[in-house]
Amino acid sequence: MRNSFKNLTNRPDFQSRYNHLKNQVLNNPEVQSFITNHAAEIEDGMIDRSLVKLFEFVNQSKNCHDCPSLSECKNLLEGYHPKLVIEGKMINIQYEKCPSKEIHDERKKHALLIKSMYIPKDILEAQFEEIDVDDPTRLKVIGLAQDFVEQYNNGKRAKGLYLHGSFGVGKTYILGAIANELASHKVSSMLVYVPEFMRELKGSFQDSSLDEKIEAVKKIPVLMLDDIGAEAMSSWSRDEILGTILQYRMLENLPTFFSSNFNLKQLQHHLSISQRGEEEPVKAARIMERIKHMAIPIELIGKNRRDM
Repeated sequence: MRNSFKNLTNRPDFQSRYNHLKNQVLNNPEVQSFITNHAAEIEDGMIDRSLVKLFEFVNQSKNCHDCPSLSECKNLLEGYHPKLVIEGKMINIQYEKCPSKEIHDERKKHALLIKSMYIPKDILEAQFEEIDVDDPTRLKVIGLAQDFVEQYNNGKRAKGLYLHGSFGVGKTYILGAIANELASHKVSSMLVYVPEFMRELKGSFQDSSLDEKIEAVKKIPVLMLDDIGAEAMSSWSRDEILGTILQYRMLENLPTFFSSNFNLKQLQHHLSISQRGEEEPVKAARIMERIKHMAIPIELIGKNRRDM
C-alpha cells in the first residue's frame, strides 16, 4: 500500500490523483461515520497524515460483506477485517477476526475435541439447490428447513426437524445443507454422528474430556444429531448423555435437529430396551417428550442414493 502511494507521488499528475483518492476515502460512509463519532479527537492534518491507512481501510471487506467464503477472503489478512482507531496523532487500523474466521475456528476447535463430528466431503459441501426433489416430502423438508434458517436469522427460535426414513434417502445431506446455509449467515452449528459420538464418549473417561465434550454439544447454537437410534443403547448413554443434552437444550430453547431410520414410535421402542435387555419405557418416554417438544417429525421418501 505504501509503495503504491509512493509511486503515486512521483507521477506528474500527483495532485489531481491525490485529490481523487482523498475524495474516495472521505466519501466512504464508514469513514464519514468514524470521523463524525471522533470529531473531538481528530486534529488538523490528521486525516491527511492517515490517508494511506484510510485508503487501506476502504478497500477491504468488513464483516465478510464482500467475501463469498473464508478461502475467498479479499483482505490483506485472510479472516481478519479492519477497524479504524485513533493512536496518538494518527488514524490507524486494527485487524480483528471476521465472523467467517470465528466460525471456522470454532468448528476446528470442536472437530479437534469431538472426533465424531467427521462428516464426508459431499455433506460438507451440501446445498439446498442440489437436493433432488423427486418426491413431495422432499420439497416439504426443504421448505421447512429454509423457513427455519429465515426465522433463526430474524431472531426467532423455530423448532428443528426430526427427519426419518430409509437408508440413503438423503437425511444427512439435508442436515449438511442446513448447516452450510446457517454458516453463510455466520451461525455456528454442529453435526454429530450419534453412534460414533456415544462410542467416543465411553473412551473419554481415560483422558478426562467427557464433560468438555458434553458441554460443547449442549451449548452449540444449532445441534444436529445424525442417525439417532443406530447406536447400541445403554441406560447411561440414554439418561446421562442424551437426556442431559436434550434437557439443557430444551430449557435454553436451543434448536436441535435429528435424523434417524426410525420413526418416533420405533425410536421410543429402541430407547426403552437397554443393552442388557431390560425394558425401561418410562425413561424412554421422557426422552421422546423432549424430542417431540424440540422438533417437527417428517418422513423423507426417495430412492437410495448410496446405490446410485
